[in-house]
Amino acid sequence: MALTRRALGGLTIGGSSAVLLAACGGNDDGGGAQNDELVWAVSWPWEAWNQTTALGNTSSCNEATAPMNPVGGGGGNAGYDFDPEGKVFYDTNLFSGPPEIVTEEPLATKVLLKEGVKWSDGKPVRLEDFIFLWHALSGLPEHANQEKATPTNTDWGSNVESITQAEDGSIVTTYKAGYVSAEWAFIGGVYLPSHVAEENGFADWATNPETMGDAILFFNNDLSPVGLGPYKPVDSKLGEYVIYEPNEHYQGDKKPIFKKLTMKMVDGLEAIVTEMRQGTVAGSAPSDFDVEILAQLDEDPAMKYETYAGATWSHIDINMNAKFFKDIALRKAWFTLINIADITEKMFQGIPIPWKGNHFFTEESPYYVDYTSEVGYGSGDIEAARAALTTAGYTWNGDGKLVSPDGEVVTTDFLFAADNVVRKDTASLIQAYAAELGWDVTLNGVVGDELFSKIEAGEWDSCIFSWVGNPAFTSSPEQFFGSGSSSNYGKFNDPAVDALIAQVNSTLELDEAAGYANEISKAVVDAAFTLPLYSSPLSHAYNTTMVGNIQTNGQAQLGPIYNLVEWTAGGEG
Repeated sequence: MALTRRALGGLTIGGSSAVLLAACGGNDDGGGAQNDELVWAVSWPWEAWNQTTALGNTSSCNEATAPMNPVGGGGGNAGYDFDPEGKVFYDTNLFSGPPEIVTEEPLATKVLLKEGVKWSDGKPVRLEDFIFLWHALSGLPEHANQEKATPTNTDWGSNVESITQAEDGSIVTTYKAGYVSAEWAFIGGVYLPSHVAEENGFADWATNPETMGDAILFFNNDLSPVGLGPYKPVDSKLGEYVIYEPNEHYQGDKKPIFKKLTMKMVDGLEAIVTEMRQGTVAGSAPSDFDVEILAQLDEDPAMKYETYAGATWSHIDINMNAKFFKDIALRKAWFTLINIADITEKMFQGIPIPWKGNHFFTEESPYYVDYTSEVGYGSGDIEAARAALTTAGYTWNGDGKLVSPDGEVVTTDFLFAADNVVRKDTASLIQAYAAELGWDVTLNGVVGDELFSKIEAGEWDSCIFSWVGNPAFTSSPEQFFGSGSSSNYGKFNDPAVDALIAQVNSTLELDEAAGYANEISKAVVDAAFTLPLYSSPLSHAYNTTMVGNIQTNGQAQLGPIYNLVEWTAGGEG
């Protein structure tokens, strides 16, 4: 899952099936384009290029680099994705078919590379490329200096025993004894070109952890000059744009049709709509959501926009190292005083927003269990919060300020994206809720990519952001709540939860894995670490005269960008 400022909830694996598919539509031969060039807006900047790292693992980076990456984007999802129906499909440029199980004990899987598959510079995809991704995401010091690697998720990589190549060319991944995953078909892949690392001075990356750490940083600081997607990068500037041309070595079922494709950062929905009306960008899947701003596009019949539920969920986290929040009573009171119904009613007027009381599943999932309602989190019950604090030894001074059992006036800060209207207004509401308890909350609003630097650095007491994912769930517990995860920004540490995380990947049965995931969700609720807020609407907008075959896909991390190779030159409406 990637970090984002969007807001929407994790989805059930539902009816997923491991089949090799190409999504509907698009040009078979790449001909007939009315427009040779296309500019697509990415709605906020990115701080790094490498999605295996905590800093690079953002949805904006994923969107900006999607044209050069395999199906599913970068990081651990490279090579597969989910269609609008929640069914998994695999990259027809990379693979000849879906993966298969070789053995169950130990678990070993294989996937057959498509004959002649090459990087965009013409160099062949090789075994070492799969090993490079493994070492980047293993979390193991023998593979890479972990202070440099900062892997976003080690659940898969730390459990791999070996990656080898069979005589028929299949890539075989063998896992450590005891490791099993019900979602074995949705993990691993190929993302970064190991030969580029070697050409740039990192020749011994496979055997030298320091070199591997430096190679990971190399790809973080500089965009890889080659990729596996339908387009290849020809120019870029971090956080601002990437310009692409067609990848002549791409051999997927569909061919790219734009001679020049630009992924350009345009900060915020209002600016995006303005540029769309001016004809300088063709479309976007913005992080912000505002129906009134989108409605400005109604004046032009060529403009089209869709609102939908997507694979992202907003939440409030607590920094477990923050001075006052070390007390669980205060953490529970914090989550209790927040009024989720009031927030969603004011932020998304007239749009029904489903309750999300689980960290991994939504109400639509057969695995969904609501753990937050039963303890009063998100209820906005100020008096319940007051009573709980009183019981825990908190008092109020003559000025009505909340005082800790140690005699200190309670003050905390709240970190949020100030250039996102929903986030800014939500922060103000939360500050007002707390004020009813005499609790002073300082709002710490930051703009642009500074938000994620502060989140990663732990420079906050409580904060709000989102995770964007896909229907797969078995890797999320480790990423969100594993004590060793670099994506566990609030430093939650519970040995019992770590043990449950191991249990999630101890079975091939999806039902059993979901049961362990739910136990983790309940434990996190009991510890008052992360409060799921809501599954909220997302949107995308585009000019139908400039681009066509834009599909709504709430199941994929990339949303409508998931099938960009099948985009047409517009004119279809």
